[in-house]
Amino acid sequence: MPSEPKSLFDKIWDSHVVADLGAGNALLHIDRIMIHDLGGPNLFHTMAQRGLQIRHPETVFCTPDHLISSRPGRDSATNKAGAEIVAAFKENAAAAGIRYFEPGTPGHGISHIIAPEQAITLPGITMICPDSHTCTHGGLGAVGFGVGASELLHALVTQCMRQKKPKTVRVTFNGRTEAGVVPKDMILHLTSVLGSSGANGYAIEYAGAAIRSLGVEGRLTICNLSIEMGAKIGMIAPDDIVFEYVAGRDFAPQGAMWEQALTHWRTLCSDENAAFDRELEIDSSVIEPQITWGVSPEHTIGVRGVVPDPADQTDAASREGMEAALQFMDLQPGQKLKGVPIDWVFIGSCTNARISDLRLAAATVQGRKVSERVTAWVVPGSQAVKNAAEAEGLDSIFRQSGFEWREPGCSLCVAVNGETVPPGQRAVSTSNRNFVSRQGPGARTHLASPAMAAAAAISGAIVDVRDF
Repeated sequence: MPSEPKSLFDKIWDSHVVADLGAGNALLHIDRIMIHDLGGPNLFHTMAQRGLQIRHPETVFCTPDHLISSRPGRDSATNKAGAEIVAAFKENAAAAGIRYFEPGTPGHGISHIIAPEQAITLPGITMICPDSHTCTHGGLGAVGFGVGASELLHALVTQCMRQKKPKTVRVTFNGRTEAGVVPKDMILHLTSVLGSSGANGYAIEYAGAAIRSLGVEGRLTICNLSIEMGAKIGMIAPDDIVFEYVAGRDFAPQGAMWEQALTHWRTLCSDENAAFDRELEIDSSVIEPQITWGVSPEHTIGVRGVVPDPADQTDAASREGMEAALQFMDLQPGQKLKGVPIDWVFIGSCTNARISDLRLAAATVQGRKVSERVTAWVVPGSQAVKNAAEAEGLDSIFRQSGFEWREPGCSLCVAVNGETVPPGQRAVSTSNRNFVSRQGPGARTHLASPAMAAAAAISGAIVDVRDF
Protein backbone atom coordinates (compact mmCIF):
# COMPACT_ATOMS: atom_id res chain seq x y z
CA MET A 1 0.00 0.00 0.00
CA PRO A 2 1.22 3.52 -0.74
CA SER A 3 2.16 5.48 2.35
CA GLU A 4 -0.11 8.23 3.61
CA PRO A 5 0.96 11.73 2.47
CA LYS A 6 2.87 13.57 5.19
CA SER A 7 3.65 17.19 5.95
CA LEU A 8 7.23 18.38 6.35
CA PHE A 9 6.72 18.58 10.10
CA ASP A 10 5.30 15.06 10.32
CA LYS A 11 8.27 13.63 8.42
CA ILE A 12 10.82 15.13 10.78
CA TRP A 13 8.81 14.45 13.93
CA ASP A 14 8.10 10.82 13.04
CA SER A 15 11.76 10.13 12.23
CA HIS A 16 12.79 11.36 15.70
CA VAL A 17 10.25 9.47 17.83
CA VAL A 18 12.08 7.07 20.13
CA ALA A 19 8.92 5.85 21.85
CA ASP A 20 5.20 6.56 21.58
CA LEU A 21 4.08 7.49 25.09
CA GLY A 22 0.38 7.63 24.22
CA ALA A 23 -2.17 10.45 24.24
CA GLY A 24 -0.20 12.33 21.58
CA ASN A 25 3.03 12.33 23.61
CA ALA A 26 6.36 11.01 22.39
CA LEU A 27 9.90 10.55 23.58
CA LEU A 28 11.72 12.63 20.99
CA HIS A 29 15.40 12.37 20.04
CA ILE A 30 17.20 15.74 20.07
CA ASP A 31 20.02 16.27 17.56
CA ARG A 32 21.48 19.61 18.64
CA ILE A 33 21.38 21.64 21.84
CA MET A 34 22.26 25.34 22.02
CA ILE A 35 22.75 27.04 25.40
CA HIS A 36 23.23 30.75 26.10
CA ASP A 37 24.41 32.57 29.20
CA LEU A 38 20.94 32.98 30.74
CA GLY A 39 20.25 29.26 30.49
CA GLY A 40 23.62 27.70 31.32
CA PRO A 41 25.38 28.33 34.66
CA ASN A 42 22.53 27.35 37.00
CA LEU A 43 21.89 24.25 34.90
CA PHE A 44 25.50 23.08 35.13
CA HIS A 45 25.45 23.69 38.87
CA THR A 46 22.36 21.48 39.21
CA MET A 47 23.99 18.74 37.14
CA ALA A 48 27.11 18.83 39.32
CA GLN A 49 25.04 18.61 42.50
CA ARG A 50 23.20 15.55 41.18
CA GLY A 51 26.26 13.87 39.69
CA LEU A 52 24.84 13.94 36.15
CA GLN A 53 26.83 13.89 32.91
CA ILE A 54 26.07 15.21 29.42
CA ARG A 55 25.35 12.21 27.25
CA HIS A 56 26.75 13.56 23.96
CA PRO A 57 28.88 16.70 24.52
CA GLU A 58 29.66 16.92 20.79
CA THR A 59 26.02 17.87 20.11
CA VAL A 60 25.98 20.76 22.61
CA PHE A 61 27.10 24.33 21.85
CA CYS A 62 27.37 27.35 24.15
CA THR A 63 27.49 31.08 23.48
CA PRO A 64 27.27 34.12 25.77
CA ASP A 65 24.93 36.59 24.10
CA HIS A 66 22.31 38.04 26.48
CA LEU A 67 24.51 39.28 29.31
CA ILE A 68 27.58 40.56 27.48
CA SER A 69 28.01 44.23 26.66
CA SER A 70 27.94 45.40 23.05
CA ARG A 71 30.07 48.45 23.86
CA PRO A 72 33.00 48.96 21.44
CA GLY A 73 36.21 47.76 23.05
CA ARG A 74 34.35 45.63 25.58
CA ASP A 75 36.00 42.97 27.69
CA SER A 76 34.56 40.21 29.86
CA ALA A 77 33.93 42.64 32.73
CA THR A 78 32.35 45.53 30.79
CA ASN A 79 28.92 44.50 32.04
CA LYS A 80 29.87 43.89 35.65
CA ALA A 81 26.42 42.55 36.54
CA GLY A 82 26.82 39.66 34.10
CA ALA A 83 30.60 39.14 34.21
CA GLU A 84 30.55 36.55 36.98
CA ILE A 85 27.81 34.53 35.26
CA VAL A 86 29.61 34.58 31.91
CA ALA A 87 32.89 33.52 33.53
CA ALA A 88 31.16 30.60 35.26
CA PHE A 89 29.47 29.67 31.97
CA LYS A 90 32.83 29.43 30.21
CA GLU A 91 34.34 27.33 33.01
CA ASN A 92 31.34 24.99 33.06
CA ALA A 93 31.49 24.48 29.30
CA ALA A 94 35.20 23.63 29.44
CA ALA A 95 34.66 21.18 32.30
CA ALA A 96 31.84 19.48 30.40
CA GLY A 97 33.84 19.25 27.17
CA ILE A 98 31.32 21.19 25.08
CA ARG A 99 31.97 23.82 22.42
CA TYR A 100 32.05 27.39 23.75
CA PHE A 101 32.14 30.38 21.42
CA GLU A 102 34.36 33.02 22.99
CA PRO A 103 33.41 36.70 22.41
CA GLY A 104 35.69 38.23 19.81
CA THR A 105 36.31 34.96 17.97
CA PRO A 106 34.85 34.23 14.51
CA GLY A 107 32.27 31.73 15.83
CA HIS A 108 30.76 33.94 18.52
CA GLY A 109 27.39 35.68 18.38
CA ILE A 110 23.69 35.39 19.17
CA SER A 111 22.70 31.74 19.46
CA HIS A 112 20.03 31.84 16.73
CA ILE A 113 22.42 33.53 14.31
CA ILE A 114 25.60 31.52 14.81
CA ALA A 115 23.93 28.09 14.65
CA PRO A 116 22.56 28.58 11.10
CA GLU A 117 25.63 30.45 9.85
CA GLN A 118 27.96 27.63 10.96
CA ALA A 119 25.58 24.82 9.89
CA ILE A 120 25.16 23.62 13.45
CA THR A 121 21.54 23.81 12.35
CA LEU A 122 20.82 21.53 9.41
CA PRO A 123 17.69 20.56 7.46
CA GLY A 124 15.69 17.81 9.12
CA ILE A 125 17.24 17.98 12.59
CA THR A 126 15.69 18.70 15.97
CA MET A 127 17.22 21.68 17.78
CA ILE A 128 16.46 22.98 21.26
CA CYS A 129 17.63 25.97 23.29
CA PRO A 130 16.36 27.57 26.51
CA ASP A 131 15.02 30.46 24.46
CA SER A 132 11.59 30.89 22.89
CA HIS A 133 12.99 32.16 19.58
CA THR A 134 14.58 28.80 18.81
CA CYS A 135 11.79 28.55 16.22
CA THR A 136 14.15 30.66 14.07
CA HIS A 137 16.03 27.50 13.02
CA GLY A 138 13.02 26.32 11.04
CA GLY A 139 14.19 28.64 8.28
CA LEU A 140 16.62 25.88 7.31
CA GLY A 141 13.95 23.18 7.46
CA ALA A 142 14.69 22.08 11.03
CA VAL A 143 12.33 21.50 13.96
CA GLY A 144 13.57 24.03 16.51
CA PHE A 145 11.83 25.03 19.73
CA GLY A 146 12.52 26.62 23.08
CA VAL A 147 12.58 24.57 26.28
CA GLY A 148 12.51 25.11 30.03
CA ALA A 149 15.31 24.30 32.48
CA SER A 150 14.01 20.86 33.47
CA GLU A 151 13.43 19.88 29.83
CA LEU A 152 16.92 21.03 28.91
CA LEU A 153 18.44 19.06 31.77
CA HIS A 154 16.62 15.91 30.66
CA ALA A 155 17.80 16.37 27.05
CA LEU A 156 21.43 16.94 28.07
CA VAL A 157 21.50 13.77 30.15
CA THR A 158 19.46 11.47 27.86
CA GLN A 159 19.56 13.14 24.40
CA CYS A 160 15.76 12.80 24.45
CA MET A 161 12.78 14.65 25.85
CA ARG A 162 9.07 14.14 26.30
CA GLN A 163 6.99 16.25 23.93
CA LYS A 164 3.34 16.48 22.96
CA LYS A 165 2.94 16.56 19.22
CA PRO A 166 1.49 19.88 18.07
CA LYS A 167 -1.14 20.37 15.42
CA THR A 168 -0.07 21.78 12.06
CA VAL A 169 -1.06 24.89 10.15
CA ARG A 170 0.17 25.87 6.71
CA VAL A 171 0.36 29.59 5.97
CA THR A 172 0.68 30.27 2.24
CA PHE A 173 1.93 33.68 1.14
CA ASN A 174 0.49 33.97 -2.36
CA GLY A 175 1.73 36.36 -5.01
CA ARG A 176 4.64 38.78 -4.73
CA THR A 177 5.44 41.57 -2.32
CA GLU A 178 5.78 45.14 -3.52
CA ALA A 179 9.05 47.08 -3.51
CA GLY A 180 10.05 48.13 0.01
CA VAL A 181 8.33 45.15 1.67
CA VAL A 182 10.73 42.69 3.30
CA PRO A 183 10.38 39.48 5.37
CA LYS A 184 9.98 41.40 8.65
CA ASP A 185 6.94 43.15 7.17
CA MET A 186 5.48 39.85 6.00
CA ILE A 187 5.70 38.19 9.40
CA LEU A 188 4.53 41.26 11.35
CA HIS A 189 1.52 41.43 9.05
CA LEU A 190 0.74 37.76 9.69
CA THR A 191 1.10 38.33 13.43
CA SER A 192 -1.49 41.10 13.25
CA VAL A 193 -3.84 38.72 11.41
CA LEU A 194 -3.46 35.72 13.73
CA GLY A 195 -2.88 37.57 16.99
CA SER A 196 -0.58 36.60 19.85
CA SER A 197 -2.40 33.32 20.53
CA GLY A 198 -3.76 32.47 17.09
CA ALA A 199 -1.30 29.62 16.58
CA ASN A 200 -1.21 28.21 20.12
CA GLY A 201 -0.55 24.48 20.00
CA TYR A 202 0.55 24.52 16.35
CA ALA A 203 3.64 24.05 14.26
CA ILE A 204 3.54 26.48 11.34
CA GLU A 205 4.77 25.65 7.86
CA TYR A 206 5.27 28.76 5.72
CA ALA A 207 4.74 28.21 2.01
CA GLY A 208 3.88 30.00 -1.22
CA ALA A 209 5.64 31.95 -3.96
CA ALA A 210 6.61 34.86 -1.72
CA ILE A 211 8.29 32.47 0.75
CA ARG A 212 10.09 30.42 -1.92
CA SER A 213 11.61 33.61 -3.34
CA LEU A 214 13.31 34.48 -0.05
CA GLY A 215 16.95 33.87 0.75
CA VAL A 216 17.88 31.89 3.84
CA GLU A 217 18.30 34.93 6.05
CA GLY A 218 14.83 36.19 5.17
CA ARG A 219 13.41 32.75 5.95
CA LEU A 220 15.09 32.82 9.36
CA THR A 221 13.40 36.17 10.06
CA ILE A 222 10.01 34.73 9.10
CA CYS A 223 10.40 31.73 11.41
CA ASN A 224 11.80 33.85 14.25
CA LEU A 225 8.45 35.45 15.04
CA SER A 226 6.45 32.20 15.01
CA ILE A 227 6.45 32.20 18.80
CA GLU A 228 4.82 35.65 18.81
CA MET A 229 1.67 34.01 17.44
CA GLY A 230 1.84 31.25 20.04
CA ALA A 231 3.46 28.63 17.77
CA LYS A 232 6.47 26.91 19.30
CA ILE A 233 7.69 25.80 15.86
CA GLY A 234 7.91 27.56 12.50
CA MET A 235 9.30 25.88 9.37
CA ILE A 236 10.04 26.36 5.69
CA ALA A 237 10.82 23.36 3.47
CA PRO A 238 14.50 23.34 2.46
CA ASP A 239 15.42 23.68 -1.21
CA ASP A 240 18.44 24.47 -3.38
CA ILE A 241 18.67 27.95 -1.83
CA VAL A 242 19.16 26.30 1.58
CA PHE A 243 21.50 23.58 0.32
CA GLU A 244 23.78 26.15 -1.34
CA TYR A 245 23.78 28.18 1.88
CA VAL A 246 24.74 25.18 4.05
CA ALA A 247 27.44 23.75 1.75
CA GLY A 248 30.97 24.21 3.02
CA ARG A 249 30.07 25.73 6.39
CA ASP A 250 31.97 24.68 9.49
CA PHE A 251 29.65 21.93 10.74
CA ALA A 252 28.12 20.87 7.42
CA PRO A 253 28.56 17.27 6.26
CA GLN A 254 31.54 16.73 3.96
CA GLY A 255 32.34 14.43 1.04
CA ALA A 256 30.23 11.29 0.77
CA MET A 257 28.26 12.31 3.87
CA TRP A 258 27.25 15.53 2.11
CA GLU A 259 25.83 13.61 -0.84
CA GLN A 260 23.99 11.26 1.51
CA ALA A 261 22.58 14.18 3.48
CA LEU A 262 21.54 15.99 0.32
CA THR A 263 19.62 12.96 -0.90
CA HIS A 264 17.69 12.89 2.37
CA TRP A 265 17.14 16.65 2.52
CA ARG A 266 15.49 16.65 -0.89
CA THR A 267 12.70 14.51 0.59
CA LEU A 268 11.95 17.14 3.25
CA CYS A 269 8.87 18.78 1.84
CA SER A 270 5.17 18.36 2.41
CA ASP A 271 3.76 15.69 0.14
CA GLU A 272 1.05 16.56 -2.30
CA ASN A 273 -2.29 16.19 -0.53
CA ALA A 274 -0.62 16.23 2.91
CA ALA A 275 -3.21 17.07 5.55
CA PHE A 276 -2.91 20.09 7.84
CA ASP A 277 -5.16 20.87 10.77
CA ARG A 278 -5.54 24.43 9.45
CA GLU A 279 -4.80 26.31 6.25
CA LEU A 280 -4.40 30.08 5.91
CA GLU A 281 -3.68 32.14 2.81
CA ILE A 282 -2.13 35.63 2.75
CA ASP A 283 -2.17 37.95 -0.25
CA SER A 284 1.42 39.19 -0.27
CA SER A 285 0.66 42.03 -2.67
CA VAL A 286 -1.40 43.95 -0.10
CA ILE A 287 1.33 44.02 2.56
CA GLU A 288 3.00 47.37 3.11
CA PRO A 289 5.90 48.27 5.44
CA GLN A 290 4.73 47.46 8.96
CA ILE A 291 5.10 49.19 12.34
CA THR A 292 3.79 48.25 15.77
CA TRP A 293 1.69 50.69 17.77
CA GLY A 294 1.24 48.84 21.08
CA VAL A 295 2.89 46.40 23.46
CA SER A 296 2.66 43.13 21.54
CA PRO A 297 3.82 42.16 18.03
CA GLU A 298 0.14 41.59 17.21
CA HIS A 299 -0.35 45.36 17.63
CA THR A 300 0.85 45.96 14.08
CA ILE A 301 -0.43 48.18 11.27
CA GLY A 302 0.78 49.33 7.88
CA VAL A 303 2.90 52.45 8.23
CA ARG A 304 0.25 54.56 6.46
CA GLY A 305 -2.54 53.26 8.68
CA VAL A 306 -3.89 54.67 11.91
CA VAL A 307 -3.89 53.45 15.50
CA PRO A 308 -7.01 51.32 16.08
CA ASP A 309 -9.76 52.35 18.46
CA PRO A 310 -10.35 50.13 21.51
CA ALA A 311 -14.02 51.12 21.37
CA ASP A 312 -14.36 48.97 18.27
CA GLN A 313 -13.59 45.84 20.31
CA THR A 314 -16.60 43.84 21.47
CA ASP A 315 -14.54 41.81 23.94
CA ALA A 316 -14.02 43.68 27.21
CA ALA A 317 -10.60 42.14 27.93
CA SER A 318 -9.31 43.08 24.47
CA ARG A 319 -10.67 46.60 24.84
CA GLU A 320 -9.01 47.08 28.22
CA GLY A 321 -5.73 45.65 26.94
CA MET A 322 -5.70 48.04 23.99
CA GLU A 323 -6.51 50.99 26.23
CA ALA A 324 -3.63 50.10 28.54
CA ALA A 325 -1.28 49.70 25.58
CA LEU A 326 -2.20 53.10 24.16
CA GLN A 327 -1.75 54.72 27.55
CA PHE A 328 1.71 53.20 27.95
CA MET A 329 2.73 54.14 24.41
CA ASP A 330 1.25 57.66 24.75
CA LEU A 331 -0.79 57.30 21.58
CA GLN A 332 -4.40 58.06 20.65
CA PRO A 333 -7.00 56.07 18.68
CA GLY A 334 -7.08 57.18 15.04
CA GLN A 335 -3.61 58.72 15.26
CA LYS A 336 -1.21 58.26 12.36
CA LEU A 337 2.10 56.71 13.37
CA LYS A 338 3.83 58.24 10.39
CA GLY A 339 5.45 61.41 11.70
CA VAL A 340 5.55 60.43 15.39
CA PRO A 341 8.93 61.62 16.77
CA ILE A 342 11.37 59.02 18.07
CA ASP A 343 14.44 59.07 20.30
CA TRP A 344 16.25 55.76 19.65
CA VAL A 345 16.86 53.28 16.85
CA PHE A 346 18.17 49.77 17.40
CA ILE A 347 19.24 47.61 14.45
CA GLY A 348 20.10 44.16 15.77
CA SER A 349 18.75 41.02 17.52
CA CYS A 350 18.28 37.41 16.36
CA THR A 351 15.50 38.69 14.09
CA ASN A 352 17.39 41.23 11.99
CA ALA A 353 21.15 41.38 12.63
CA ARG A 354 22.44 39.30 9.72
CA ILE A 355 24.54 40.67 6.88
CA SER A 356 21.55 41.08 4.53
CA ASP A 357 19.78 43.14 7.21
CA LEU A 358 22.79 45.42 7.64
CA ARG A 359 23.15 45.86 3.88
CA LEU A 360 19.51 46.92 3.69
CA ALA A 361 19.90 49.44 6.51
CA ALA A 362 23.19 50.80 5.15
CA ALA A 363 21.66 51.34 1.71
CA THR A 364 18.92 53.39 3.38
CA VAL A 365 21.25 55.67 5.36
CA GLN A 366 24.14 56.06 2.92
CA GLY A 367 24.86 59.74 2.30
CA ARG A 368 22.42 60.83 5.01
CA LYS A 369 22.78 61.87 8.66
CA VAL A 370 21.04 60.56 11.77
CA SER A 371 18.70 63.15 13.27
CA GLU A 372 20.21 65.13 16.15
CA ARG A 373 17.38 63.95 18.39
CA VAL A 374 18.11 60.24 17.82
CA THR A 375 20.57 57.81 19.39
CA ALA A 376 21.11 55.06 16.82
CA TRP A 377 22.89 51.72 17.29
CA VAL A 378 23.84 48.93 14.94
CA VAL A 379 24.69 45.67 16.74
CA PRO A 380 25.79 42.84 14.41
CA GLY A 381 24.38 39.43 15.27
CA SER A 382 27.72 37.62 15.22
CA GLN A 383 31.44 38.18 14.87
CA ALA A 384 31.22 36.72 11.38
CA VAL A 385 28.53 39.26 10.44
CA LYS A 386 30.63 42.08 11.94
CA ASN A 387 33.72 40.98 10.02
CA ALA A 388 31.79 40.68 6.76
CA ALA A 389 30.15 44.09 7.22
CA GLU A 390 33.50 45.74 7.91
CA ALA A 391 35.04 44.04 4.86
CA GLU A 392 32.26 45.58 2.76
CA GLY A 393 32.62 49.01 4.38
CA LEU A 394 29.14 48.96 5.93
CA ASP A 395 30.54 50.03 9.30
CA SER A 396 31.95 53.19 7.68
CA ILE A 397 28.58 53.99 6.13
CA PHE A 398 26.88 53.66 9.52
CA ARG A 399 29.52 55.66 11.38
CA GLN A 400 29.54 58.45 8.81
CA SER A 401 25.76 58.65 9.12
CA GLY A 402 25.95 58.96 12.91
CA PHE A 403 25.19 55.40 14.07
CA GLU A 404 27.19 53.67 16.78
CA TRP A 405 28.84 50.52 15.44
CA ARG A 406 28.94 48.01 18.28
CA GLU A 407 30.06 44.50 19.26
CA PRO A 408 27.91 41.39 18.64
CA GLY A 409 25.27 40.33 21.18
CA CYS A 410 21.60 40.59 22.08
CA SER A 411 22.09 44.14 23.40
CA LEU A 412 18.93 46.28 23.44
CA CYS A 413 16.60 43.49 22.35
CA VAL A 414 16.06 42.32 25.91
CA ALA A 415 18.12 44.89 27.87
CA VAL A 416 19.54 42.54 30.53
CA ASN A 417 23.15 43.55 29.92
CA GLY A 418 23.08 47.09 31.28
CA GLU A 419 22.07 48.62 27.93
CA THR A 420 18.61 50.19 27.98
CA VAL A 421 16.45 52.80 26.29
CA PRO A 422 15.80 55.54 28.90
CA PRO A 423 12.34 55.73 30.54
CA GLY A 424 9.69 57.42 28.43
CA GLN A 425 11.79 57.49 25.27
CA ARG A 426 10.49 56.04 22.03
CA ALA A 427 12.52 53.52 20.00
CA VAL A 428 12.15 51.94 16.59
CA SER A 429 13.68 48.48 16.87
CA THR A 430 14.32 45.57 14.50
CA SER A 431 13.91 43.09 17.36
CA ASN A 432 10.97 40.73 17.94
CA ARG A 433 9.20 41.96 21.07
CA ASN A 434 7.73 45.29 22.13
CA PHE A 435 6.41 44.21 25.52
CA VAL A 436 6.07 46.83 28.27
CA SER A 437 9.59 47.94 29.28
CA ARG A 438 11.21 45.20 27.15
CA GLN A 439 14.03 47.56 26.14
CA GLY A 440 14.29 49.19 29.55
CA PRO A 441 11.95 50.39 32.33
CA GLY A 442 9.39 52.73 30.77
CA ALA A 443 10.88 52.44 27.26
CA ARG A 444 8.40 52.53 24.36
CA THR A 445 9.19 50.24 21.44
CA HIS A 446 7.96 50.16 17.84
CA LEU A 447 9.00 47.05 15.88
CA ALA A 448 9.93 47.45 12.23
CA SER A 449 12.25 46.22 9.48
CA PRO A 450 15.92 47.29 9.20
CA ALA A 451 15.12 49.71 6.38
CA MET A 452 12.19 51.25 8.30
CA ALA A 453 14.35 51.62 11.42
CA ALA A 454 17.19 53.18 9.45
CA ALA A 455 14.82 55.63 7.77
CA ALA A 456 13.38 56.59 11.17
CA ALA A 457 16.88 57.31 12.48
CA ILE A 458 17.51 59.72 9.63
CA SER A 459 14.12 61.40 9.87
CA GLY A 460 13.88 61.55 13.67
CA ALA A 461 10.36 60.16 13.31
CA ILE A 462 8.45 57.13 12.08
CA VAL A 463 8.35 57.30 8.28
CA ASP A 464 7.47 55.16 5.30
CA VAL A 465 10.77 53.89 3.90
CA ARG A 466 9.21 53.96 0.44
CA ASP A 467 9.37 57.74 0.64
CA PHE A 468 13.15 57.41 0.64
